[in-house]
Parts: sequence; C-alpha cells; structure tokens
Amino acid sequence: MERGNMRVVFIGTPEFSVPSLQALHNAGYNIVGVITAPDRKSGRGMKLQHSAVKAYALKHDFKVLQPTNLKNEKFQEELAALRADIQVVIAFRMLPIAVWDMPKFGTINLHASLLPNYRGAAPINWAIINGEKETGLTTFKLKHEIDTGDVLKQVKLSIDKNETAGTLHDRMMVAGADIVVETIDAIRTERIEEHPQSLSDEMHSAPKIYKTTCEIDWDKLGASIYNRVRGLSPYPTARTVLDGKILKIYRCTFVPEKHARYPGNFITNGSDYLGFYCQDGLIQLNEVQLEGKKRMDVASFLRGINLS
Repeated sequence: MERGNMRVVFIGTPEFSVPSLQALHNAGYNIVGVITAPDRKSGRGMKLQHSAVKAYALKHDFKVLQPTNLKNEKFQEELAALRADIQVVIAFRMLPIAVWDMPKFGTINLHASLLPNYRGAAPINWAIINGEKETGLTTFKLKHEIDTGDVLKQVKLSIDKNETAGTLHDRMMVAGADIVVETIDAIRTERIEEHPQSLSDEMHSAPKIYKTTCEIDWDKLGASIYNRVRGLSPYPTARTVLDGKILKIYRCTFVPEKHARYPGNFITNGSDYLGFYCQDGLIQLNEVQLEGKKRMDVASFLRGINLS
C-alpha cells in the first residue's frame, strides 16, 4: 500500500501531538479525519479556543470531529464513515474498544517513556522528578488496559542533569514525530514486529500530577528537591510558601552543606540571593513567581518585595 492510499485518522489535542500530525501529513499519508477535544473558553475574554491539533487541522482542511462522548452512536457512525486503515492517538483520553478496534490495522499510541516503565499520565515529569538519566519514546498497539499494548518501536533519549520537563517535552515532541512515521511505514509495508511489554520489579509509574505533588518538603534531600523543581517546570511548577503567599519555583541550584540548618527557613541578602535550607544543604532560587505576580529572576523579585 502506498502512503497516499493509507487512510489515517489522527486523535490528539495538545501541542505535543501536532508535530506527529504534521509529519504524517508531510510524508504523504491520507489524513481522512482528526479527532480532538471540544473547544474551551480561556483567556481574559473567556473566548472559545481551538486545541493546537484542531488549529493545524483547520489550516489544512482536514475533517474535524470533537466528540464530548466517545461512546456516542452518532460519533462512532461518523468515525466509521471515514473508513480509516489505521488510527494514531497521541495525548488524548481513554478510548472505548469500539473506537480503537475499528480500523483494520488497529490504533497505535505514542507514549513518552520506554514502556513498560512510566506508564501513566505524566511520564516526562516523573522521569525527571525521579532523577532518571535516560528515558525514551514508545509506539505501541492500543488495547483496553492503559499503556499495556504490544511495543512496536522505541527510541532512547538522554536526560541532562539540568533539563526541565519543558525542555524534555519539546525534544520528545520532535523525536516523537519521527518514530510515528517510522512505525506507520513499517505497518504499511508489513515490516513491523510486535513485542509484549516485559514487566520488572524496578518499574516506575507516572500518575497524574496533583497539587500535593507540587508542594516542596524542605526536610528532603537537596538532590530530590532539585529534581522535583526540574520535573515540574514550567508546568505545573513546584511551590512553597513565603510570607504567607504561594511562591512557584521554576529554576534553582542545590548547594550541599555538611551541616544542615533549619530546613524550610530562608536566607537572603535582600538584593540578588534567596535560598531555602533543606536536609543537607541549601536550595538557591534562580527564577520564581509569587502569587499574583509575574515570573521573574530572583534579583527582580527581591527588588519588589520586603521579606520579614
């Protein structure tokens, strides 16, 4: 089957999904439909905004479906009418079996980890929070249990010691597009090999990030706090309380000390230095955002506040 004859339905919503849709389009695949989340109100005027995927789809005149209920019969009839050979899903909610089992080649998913490690909603964040030095991307065949399908292709990526979730996200977004096209090419030409996921006792999970995940415990080791800040930057961001207000921390530096002093207490020179003591040293803050204020470097932040 030629690329142009392979009918593809693409399913995704955020910016992370767009390069893969673009890569399939540029490679000459026949994008017969795009499924994305309904428009949402956002911004100061609370106007309805398209998802990043919908914006790309409309620009290129792809048919767009935005179901609120994936089990709705009318939606499933519209989807079936597209006669997809394969579906590609990236960063979307759980699909019912009637949807993912519809195409003859099934549905493939791109996941931002080396499955089965870091199954779950936030693999990029948790890999950095846990101090991993390596991660990767996996394409796999969708089945009912989340992130458990047979592996199709994988690619490894190193994690720099200063990398944030934001920079890793952006690198994975680009690399993911390549592995998606490679996977579809291999399926189309019948050169694909499927491998069951091999489980081990050393696997980590990647659950959804909650507000409590973002709260810094200054009684922890400095390396652990540093990794948490990196793993939650720039969103949803690690945070603490300073003078009764929430302080988000985007960048920091860990300075080890032999003798820990009062974990949770802060130290500042009032002009360009602000740090919090932890179990084994000092976390020096570099870029922050106080509740109700803009994101800024510490020197700018200290010029606008009088710390008690």
